[in-house]
Formats: sequence, C-alpha cells, structure tokens
Amino acid sequence: MLNKAVITGGDGRFAQVLKNINKKKLNIFYPNKKELNILDTTSITKYLKKNKPTHVIHAAALSRPMNIHDQHISKSIDMNIIGTCNIVKVCSKLKIKLIYFSTGYVYEGKKGNYKEDDPIKPINNYAWSKLGGECAVAMYKNSLILRITMCEKPFIHKHAFHDVITNFIFHEEVAKIIPKILDKKGILNVGGKTQSIYSFAKKFNKDVKKKSAKGIFPKNPSMNTVKLKKIVKW
Repeated sequence: MLNKAVITGGDGRFAQVLKNINKKKLNIFYPNKKELNILDTTSITKYLKKNKPTHVIHAAALSRPMNIHDQHISKSIDMNIIGTCNIVKVCSKLKIKLIYFSTGYVYEGKKGNYKEDDPIKPINNYAWSKLGGECAVAMYKNSLILRITMCEKPFIHKHAFHDVITNFIFHEEVAKIIPKILDKKGILNVGGKTQSIYSFAKKFNKDVKKKSAKGIFPKNPSMNTVKLKKIVKW
C-alpha cells in the first residue's frame, strides 16, 4: 500500500496532471530538478531520506522533440539512462518501490498487439534511451516498468499519422490508473484503444490534418493491454 510517493520531474507535464487529479487521493511529493537532481545520487539520497517515501514514480525524462535524441546523444544518455540508473541505485539501497515510465516504442512496430514478454527492438534513439533505463530497473525486483504511449489533452499537433496504429492515451487517463497499479511488479503495457494516430487525434482536434509516416515511423507499434484491463477492470 502507498503511504507516501515521490514523483521525479515534479514540474513536468505528467506530474502536474497527476497532481491536479489526485489532490486528495494520494500523498505525493513533486520535487523539481533543483530539489531532486536525477544526475546526482547525493541529491536523490538526501531528498528520499528526508521524505521517506514508500514509492518513487520515475517520470523525469528527456522526450521531445524526438530528433533531440539523435542530435544530442550525450544528453539523452545522461537523462534517460544514467539518471534512471541513479534512481535505481538509491531506491534499491533504501528499499523503496520503484515505478518507471518507459515507452511502447521499445517494440519493433511491425506486427502490433505486442505483449509484455514479446521481443523488443526499439524504434528510434528515444526508445533506445528508455530501454537503457529499463535494463537498470529490471535488475531491481521491487519495481514496475510501464510501457506507455501518452500525450497531452487535447491533441496539440497540427498533423497526425493516418498510417500508424498505436495505443495513444492521455495523461489524465494514466494519472487515474496510477493508484490501481502501485503494488504491481514486472512490466505492464499502458495504453488506450488500438487505432491510427489520426483517428485518435481527430476525436479531440477536428482541425488536425492527415500525414503519412512512410519512411519515418513503423506501421504498427500497438500494444496488447489485456493485462492492464484486468487490473483496472476496463
């Protein structure tokens, strides 16, 4: 059971949504980068020892624009791999449950409906960086890896791929799921309805335009979410 949690990247997009939705449901601390620096194990240790959480939700990451992971490989490695390794080191030392935000893009993206135990082959450098974090988290058995494909609500982009099938889900929905999976371990796919990105986007942004992902993105990185549905009883 959750007594107290700390979410890394406390001033980030998802953390702020979680804060608004779970104001009275969960006892969560939202440290910013100065309060908890994931690149400094001393900073992590000091903050966690002071606040004594039962859970750490590791959401701090370098995400977009996606090409930043090609243009600034060192920064991607530092934030998404080394930073995650540091979190794992401290959580394992202090015996704190760790929940790690990874991505559904660690799957190859050709056949779709990927299960948690299917082979993985990251789609791009962003996915490789998140898989690097997964490797460290998987070494610590008191952990849960969430493979998520989430975005802000409403869909903020002007174009959406009509030929890519995935499981986009809004931050708000993931925030509602968090209380129900706190004590789970292993790997869990987290996503919404399997559909094209354009179909998903069009429901919430009528002005969004179709765009092809040919040569840019694999056709079907969709995930099997049966395991999740059983937990949250969708």
